[in-house]
Amino acid sequence: MGNLKHRWTLFWIRRAGLGRFGRIATWLGSLFVPPYKGRAHLAKISPRGYVSLKVEIQHTDLRLGNNVFIGDRVQFYRTRDGGYVELKDRVALYGDSIIETIANDNVIIGEETHIQPLCQLTAAKASIIIGKRVEIAVNCSFSPFNHAMTDGKKIRELPLVSRGDIVIDDDVWLGAGVIVLDSVHIGEGAVTGAGAVVTRDIPANAIAAGVPAKVVQMRSEAGV
Repeated sequence: MGNLKHRWTLFWIRRAGLGRFGRIATWLGSLFVPPYKGRAHLAKISPRGYVSLKVEIQHTDLRLGNNVFIGDRVQFYRTRDGGYVELKDRVALYGDSIIETIANDNVIIGEETHIQPLCQLTAAKASIIIGKRVEIAVNCSFSPFNHAMTDGKKIRELPLVSRGDIVIDDDVWLGAGVIVLDSVHIGEGAVTGAGAVVTRDIPANAIAAGVPAKVVQMRSEAGV
C-alpha cells in the first residue's frame, strides 16, 4: 500500500502547477503526504515545484524558479503599480508569510533560501534583495520604507519615504523576530540574533544583536 501511495504522489506532483489542471494535480498528489514541512520534499519531484492549495496569489508578476516550495497561507500581493516577486531555484517559504510589492519595487529571493513562517516582506519605495542560502527564522520583518514624520500633519497624511534598498548577502542567518529597516546591507555569512532591530549595515561574518543591532563579535572569534 505504501508503494502504491508513493507512485500516486509521484504521478500527480509531476503534473502540478498553477493552472487549473495543475491545481487539481497538486491536490491529488498531496493527499497522502503530511502537511507543513512534510510536503517540502514534493518541490524536489517536479521543476515546477510545490505551491500549496492554500496559497493566495493576488499578484500579476510572480516569477518562480525551479523546485520552489510555497507552504500554506503564504500571500502574494501587488498594487497596480507594484514591482515583481522573484523566487529563484529551490527557495522554500514554509507558510503564513506575506510578500507584497508597491510602487514599482521588487522582492528578489536567491537560490536555496529558507523563510520560516510568519514573515513579512513589503517592498515599498525601495526593493528587498536577499541572496543565496539565507536562513530566515520565524516572525521576521523587512521594511525598506518608513513614514515621514513632519510635524503638524496627521500620520496618515504623510508620504512613505526610504533611504534605499534592503540587501542581504549570501549565507546569512537571521534569528527569530528580526526587523530589518531601509538601506540596510547585511554582509555575507553574518548572523543576527533573535529580536534584533537592524538599522545600519552589518559587515560580513559578524554576529550582531540588540535594539538597535550592533556587532558583538566576529564569527572567527565565537569558538562555536
